[in-house]
Amino acid sequence: MKKILVTGGAGFIGSHVLEKLLQHGCEDVTVLDSFVSGCRNHIPAGVKITEMDVRSPRLIPFMTKGRFDCVIHLAAQTLVPYSMAHPALDAEINIMGLLNLLEGCRQAGTGQIIFSSSAAVYGDNPHLPIREDEPLHPLSFYGLSKAASEEYIRIFCRQQHMDGTILRFANVYGERQGEHGAGGVISIFARRIAAHEPLVIYGDGSQTRDFIYAGDIAEVIVRALGCSGVHTLNVATNTPLSLNELVSILTDIAGRPLPVRHEPEREGDIRESVLSNEMLRTTLGFRSFTPFRTGLERTLADCGTRV
Repeated sequence: MKKILVTGGAGFIGSHVLEKLLQHGCEDVTVLDSFVSGCRNHIPAGVKITEMDVRSPRLIPFMTKGRFDCVIHLAAQTLVPYSMAHPALDAEINIMGLLNLLEGCRQAGTGQIIFSSSAAVYGDNPHLPIREDEPLHPLSFYGLSKAASEEYIRIFCRQQHMDGTILRFANVYGERQGEHGAGGVISIFARRIAAHEPLVIYGDGSQTRDFIYAGDIAEVIVRALGCSGVHTLNVATNTPLSLNELVSILTDIAGRPLPVRHEPEREGDIRESVLSNEMLRTTLGFRSFTPFRTGLERTLADCGTRV
């Protein structure tokens, strides 16, 4: 890969992706970000920066001029509650922004797109761990916008003879995650621990998540560079963990009791989620996941919690 464009590169996951790209010798990397939620300090030295929204009419001429070999599309509206309150804006950013980007790919002759999708496309599916061929039943407009985006990418890639890798992320956590980011419960808990505030759980805490470290997400994306064909892959550890178990581990790491406050369950939240990673292992050969406690300690330290 010669020239790589990373949309949303100043965001949480994007910052980890940029680090991995540079570590793997990718020298011509450009970040496109609106900086509504992204941070310039997340972008390493040597990476080119363009401040622009993916919905901008300036995007297509920018991409045509840039002639990028690959686009890593991370820019998105990622908040489930926000999508439920503002479905039109969620669709405008996640779907119309993607269509603008795809047209830029078409006109620029871009050869590959790597897309950040989500476990939210599955909804509540009892067939755990969930495989990629399971039917999609999103419970939120965010999940629906991701599911629709996947279909646009598949059809577009077939039509334009373009390579595409769709990555369905489980609950991502790690350093530099904002309190309101996708899969942000760990980040929110870490900041509350640092501030000596109670942890808030929506529901009884028995709901499960499949937590995956952001550095592992970044490594998977780098491995997907140059991957031929169109693929849809879960990016997950295949390990369920309840929020009550998460609190127990956090309590052990913090070395003190952590107060917990329960609130009613939120509309659009998934009850149980654990994803199969068999196709990820066979397609990209990714088998080495960061131990959960290691990633958790890094996240806590980044939020100012002594561990």
